[in-house]
Amino acid sequence: MTKIHTIHPLEKILENRIAIIDGAMGTTIRTYGMTEADIRGERFKNSTKDMLNNGDIFSLTQPKMICDIHRRFLEAGADIIETNTFGATSITQSEFFVDDPREHGGRKDPEFYQKIIDDKSLSDLAWNINEQSAQQCREWADRVGNATGRQRFVAGAIGPLTVSLSNSPDADDAGFRVVTFDQVKTAYKQQVRALIAGGSDLLLVETIFDSLNAKAALVAIREVFDEDGLATNNKELPVMISAAVGRGGETLISAQTTEAFWNAVKHVKPLSVGLNCSLGPDLMYPFLSELSEKANVAISCYPNAGLPNPLSETGFDLGPADMARSLGGFAQGGLINIAGGCCGNTPEHIAAIAKALEGVSPRRLQHDEVAA
Repeated sequence: MTKIHTIHPLEKILENRIAIIDGAMGTTIRTYGMTEADIRGERFKNSTKDMLNNGDIFSLTQPKMICDIHRRFLEAGADIIETNTFGATSITQSEFFVDDPREHGGRKDPEFYQKIIDDKSLSDLAWNINEQSAQQCREWADRVGNATGRQRFVAGAIGPLTVSLSNSPDADDAGFRVVTFDQVKTAYKQQVRALIAGGSDLLLVETIFDSLNAKAALVAIREVFDEDGLATNNKELPVMISAAVGRGGETLISAQTTEAFWNAVKHVKPLSVGLNCSLGPDLMYPFLSELSEKANVAISCYPNAGLPNPLSETGFDLGPADMARSLGGFAQGGLINIAGGCCGNTPEHIAAIAKALEGVSPRRLQHDEVAA
């Protein structure tokens, strides 16, 4: 039986204009002056590790703040808002809730991470973060969408993890990996299911610096679609893929070039592929240009606001006008279909970007011929 491809509403938008994705949750959270006590709340008040860098937890302990941030990005003009789930897997959450065996003469290895995967409290926590974050985004995307008469979309954010499948941390044992592919895939499958349960419209595998980790996430998505009947019921969510690259245009750990990265993921038939984080927009331009030339799907771009600068208000060099000018240049060059900002980009940055791109034609989408 031939599978019928249903056109997603976002695909229709991308044919006609550049869609706007939101900015940096972490950067914006910092402007609220939250403390360790704020992030812990009642639920985590007795945790033994510092929690303030675990921004995903804010979705559980400070939901009003997280919802306010979503609202601000939507009112700034974002068509797509991301769930606050960049590190919402049991593997990443274990960094904040499980003692590091290296502090006691041990090491992190597949045996250690199997215990993490099997830990029900960590699995339940990861599910809770993903589902509630998606629900928070869903509520505000619908509120603002209904109020403005313009549909908004929730992207379930799937981050890169704190472990690598591509590299060994042991200089004396190049073949050693702290975690297995199946363990990473299992953690991602749980995240994907919770993001779908919470009401996500899209799944965004982002800030990819290790292509093998990303491959595990993409396999996890495929298996969830197949195992949960989404494929047969034509309810698969569109997948967006976005990599972080270094100054040479290579993914930061697995060192794939931009073109090689695209060749490694194009079989997924994503809604979009793009670059985010890592570099400021000026340094990203040539690699984005290459990707735009090679890929036959929508191109996304949401760079950092320049390079880190601890003396600036956001921790990054570029202000809203700077980002608007840079992304405007990408748009005028016909390179992008989706634009926004990563680290250092506040709702004010997104508002400036949205204004600069208003009325600018999107990159022309290329479509493969349907095989007979």
